[in-house]
Amino acid sequence: PRQYSKNRTQDPTGKWLMLAFPASAFGLGVWQWRRKAWKSNLIKELEQKTTAEPILFPTDLSELQNLEYRPLIVRGTFDHSKELYIEPRSLIDRSKNKPIDAGSVMSIQNKNMGVLVITPFHVTDHDITILVNRGFVPKEQKNPKARMSGQIEKEIEIVGLLRHNEKRPPLSPKNNPVRNHWFYKDLDQMGSLTGAEPILLDAVFESSVPGGPIGGQTRVSLRDEHLSYMITWFSLSAITSYMWYMRFLKKVHY
Repeated sequence: PRQYSKNRTQDPTGKWLMLAFPASAFGLGVWQWRRKAWKSNLIKELEQKTTAEPILFPTDLSELQNLEYRPLIVRGTFDHSKELYIEPRSLIDRSKNKPIDAGSVMSIQNKNMGVLVITPFHVTDHDITILVNRGFVPKEQKNPKARMSGQIEKEIEIVGLLRHNEKRPPLSPKNNPVRNHWFYKDLDQMGSLTGAEPILLDAVFESSVPGGPIGGQTRVSLRDEHLSYMITWFSLSAITSYMWYMRFLKKVHY
């Protein structure tokens, strides 16, 4: 039962120390609010980059450092004899920028996970070879012989989003270049193996070749869980503030 304190002497030091809990929780809530604003702006910036008008591949390669996710135009030829495969991967629904749901028509057709086909591409105008992520093929079409109509030999013009190197994801197996098993993009290693520069373009959907890989497989998404964290910290701040108020101002004991 509740008992109301009468003439109870309290240590003021403990009283103000206890106030640090709601104050700290409130501060963390404000920090998450600022982080959410930053993340939202970053996501908007990435979306603006990917939908920008394509520009020509720069002559000065140092400019590429500031062009990640920008659509670039290149003209040249593929070297299909040096294909690399990143797997397993699932086909991205371009309208939602996420893997297609299991119940969709495309998923029913493909059924299994597939691979991303990375192919060296000789850029005619700059006389260099880069890497192009041509896109997704079902697992049963990993072997080029199963999709020969898409192994275009002539010079073509494609548009691709510039991608930088990526770190090995947590818990991911190591790449095995000898067996051509790739789990993540290591551009330096891929370039060394194929003789290409460590430069990668993700071909856009419109650059897909009939019978070949399906382009537009760039995942432009960032985890944004700051709202849930913000709600958690502000809720904890409110709860502990109420407890502090009841304990030290109303002097209610349980």
